[in-house]
Amino acid sequence: MPSQLLNFLSNLKGFDKEAFESIHASGEQVTSIRINPAKKFKIKNSKSKIPWTDYGFYLDERPSFTFDPLFHAGCYYVQEASSMFLEQALLQTVDLSQPLKVLDLCAAPGGKSTHIQSLISKDSFLVSNEVIRSRANILKDNIIKWGCENVIVTNNDPKDFAALENYFDIIVVDAPCSGSGLFRREPDAMEEWSLNHVQLCSQRQQRILADIWPSLKRDGILVYTTCSYSKEENEDIGRWLKEFPIAICKLAIDPTWGITDSVEGFRFWPDKVKGEGFFVTCFRKTDGKNVAPIKTGRRPEMVSKKELDTIVNWAITEGRTLLKNHDRIYAWPEKLSNHFNLLLNQLRVTYSGTIIGAILRDKLLPDHALAMSLSKSETINSIELTYEQAIDYLKRKDLKIETQTRGWQLVTFEKHPLGWINALPNRINNYYPKELRIFKDI
Repeated sequence: MPSQLLNFLSNLKGFDKEAFESIHASGEQVTSIRINPAKKFKIKNSKSKIPWTDYGFYLDERPSFTFDPLFHAGCYYVQEASSMFLEQALLQTVDLSQPLKVLDLCAAPGGKSTHIQSLISKDSFLVSNEVIRSRANILKDNIIKWGCENVIVTNNDPKDFAALENYFDIIVVDAPCSGSGLFRREPDAMEEWSLNHVQLCSQRQQRILADIWPSLKRDGILVYTTCSYSKEENEDIGRWLKEFPIAICKLAIDPTWGITDSVEGFRFWPDKVKGEGFFVTCFRKTDGKNVAPIKTGRRPEMVSKKELDTIVNWAITEGRTLLKNHDRIYAWPEKLSNHFNLLLNQLRVTYSGTIIGAILRDKLLPDHALAMSLSKSETINSIELTYEQAIDYLKRKDLKIETQTRGWQLVTFEKHPLGWINALPNRINNYYPKELRIFKDI
């Protein structure tokens, strides 16, 4: 453990040097997951629930998630327990039953975005943004796996949101940081830690917050989090934010949770909570002017009546707006389509709504996103796979299974869809996405 870090933490509330060093030297690892309520998944191998979330559980041991078909089906997300406290930050500051516009600004790989999506109403929408393009693609894959349709994935710098003045009800900034809170899980990161890096992170965090500030509505909520222990990236950022027209939001904390209230926010010390190092603070914006509505811009091409007649055999179209982008058909929630179209014209959109598929020669080639979604038709043929068959499918191997019908069909494991196959007279084509396939052997 870097001695400079220990010295700088010595005066912070809740810091116990002996217990802190002991927990990092113990080798103890905490494994936790958060279930996807939309996919009605029930956990089997956990004895304890994470107390600050309805959906999080500690696992008794760490399994090989790569070889669990239910992980690939989007039934749960592997996420650090402390970061799931985001649920309390939102529950205690906003009415989540109301239609809300939410921005997760630094979203990859998608833990907080999938969590937010499980909490907001179906008439709300989430912009899940990541500035690094390669990470934005990983984020998109996880959003698709979760089965979201009220989410837009974007690849923008914080300053790109300037045109959306006073637009968002909630902005979550899980800021890039020095990462000291994850030292127990990633010991090699200790070698990269330095005071200089902490200062650089603090400056970057201030720039990010200053750039995104105009996009938050009056009375909107800003949730700021890091996985760092350094006060320069936590309490000092909270004090700096008070230069803005802002009020800190006090949250009710159960004392049995072991979370430390540090006035400017809440600290998670790993010797006091069953989780890694984490910091969270919430603010309410106290000013902001009304601005004229932004013009939504040109709308993508709508599907034709003939195309719609093909799509209804595959997807639930009621309450959805169906549009075309080149050959691909997208479904947007009808109530949100104006917002989706606005953002499509304002931001660099990587993914939105649900891709239904592509129509070629009057036939639909279904997309993997449709298989993962909740908007697919209940009349689609499906085949239940054994565990061994499911792993072969996820490796994109040839499948040796008997099918009662020909053509496109869902394959499922424990009734949860994994993707598509196309059963031909003499073979079965495996359409699991190449970029998602399992490369390892058990």
